[in-house]
Amino acid sequence: MARLLVGSDDLRVLLSWLERFGAFAGYGFSVPLAAVGAVRVSDDPWSELRGMRAPGTGLPHVIALGAWRHSFGRDFVAVYGKRRAVVVDLSGQRFARLVVSRPDAGRVADEIRAAAAEARL
Repeated sequence: MARLLVGSDDLRVLLSWLERFGAFAGYGFSVPLAAVGAVRVSDDPWSELRGMRAPGTGLPHVIALGAWRHSFGRDFVAVYGKRRAVVVDLSGQRFARLVVSRPDAGRVADEIRAAAAEARL
């Protein structure tokens, strides 16, 4: 399962080897905490998906993994089944938004929110 790790000045998205294969992506990527806007938890991450998969893997309500292109740019998604997801809005980055399923979505969202607020000080 994709991991969201808060560093001293960045937010890292780390992927397992299977996710790298399914997302057509490398090991992962990072974004500066200063680029993080709103952070929330979604109980229905499937409603958060915008546009169409390109490139990536998708099977509705089972897995959505990779880049989703839409009229505002593109999002990175790693959504699994009915699991809650962390949704992170970004500005000025390769991806406009991250949507990542996590069993500990509430705790991860709080951690990202706090670190992003600290980075803006």
